[in-house]
Amino acid sequence: MATERAQNAASVPRAVGQDHLPLDVEAMRVAVNRLLDPGAGAHGVPPAAGELEMLTLQLRGHLQLLAPEIQQTASRLPRQSPSRCCVLACLGEARMTLDTEPEPTSAAGAAHARQLARVLNALLDHHENLA
Repeated sequence: MATERAQNAASVPRAVGQDHLPLDVEAMRVAVNRLLDPGAGAHGVPPAAGELEMLTLQLRGHLQLLAPEIQQTASRLPRQSPSRCCVLACLGEARMTLDTEPEPTSAAGAAHARQLARVLNALLDHHENLA
């Protein structure tokens, strides 16, 4: 069911004549920090199961929006550029993480959500460095 919702979340409508929607980098960072910085949440408490599922879907959606932008930017870098190689490796990690379905346990779900957050954080850093 979560996979189905994540796939539906990937179907982001585009405005007519608009190549892409603006990225909300700040909202992406907030989601990342919620999982990677336990003190960032309400009263420093890790997310509950329902919030964790929502954050996981949100992180997946953010990655699905950000990855094509990063891919396009990386394609303009010189082929042998160390930056390009690093960005492409990070994109590969993002795709692999998005394709991974965690075990149906709360610990595995939390670990997967944190991995999504780490990959999104790295792609956001690349996005800022390449801008």
